[in-house]
Amino acid sequence: MGGDGSTGGVTVDDGSIQIRSNTGNVAEMRLYCEVSNAHFQTIKAAPHSAASSAVLVLPTASGDLVGTGDTGSVATAMVADNGITHDKLENRYTALSALGTGSTFALDFSAASTFTATANAAATFTFSNAAQGQVIDLILTGNYTITFSETGSTFNKVGTTDYDGTANNLIQIVCTDDSSGSKIYHYSIGTYTSDPTP
Repeated sequence: MGGDGSTGGVTVDDGSIQIRSNTGNVAEMRLYCEVSNAHFQTIKAAPHSAASSAVLVLPTASGDLVGTGDTGSVATAMVADNGITHDKLENRYTALSALGTGSTFALDFSAASTFTATANAAATFTFSNAAQGQVIDLILTGNYTITFSETGSTFNKVGTTDYDGTANNLIQIVCTDDSSGSKIYHYSIGTYTSDPTP
């Protein structure tokens, strides 16, 4: 149909339908909707440059196929155990953000999991985009007063250790409530030195 069955056209055989193209375009099959054929989806072959002879086997269970353009369609059961690597996580769980030296810092929780900064005057860290349960590390130096800020948020210090501007400080901050306009943070402070024997 529509060709000679060798260089182009459709060949229907027992257990096989083969669609060849002699048009300069890859072979395709269109499936139309049930109302006046107003819409259709297209199944296309990969281009010649891909050199593909892939075999795609349909799922054994009923359901919808998921394409790369779909969102919110992949269920947890479809992801293999240990199938997501660290590199696949978003920046808020994996990245390092060097904030540099200054007195005003934007601490964007969606940008990184570890932040470094040096205060060169009394410094304010303005928080944003924290997620419930997220923990970040702030590695901080600079012998100045440090203030955390975010409109409507509450900041609770864990323990009695204060920031020591004469030393290297590791401040761990956890967001325990990310309700808009009333977030809650808990943080703890510890100084550190290089020591390979804990």
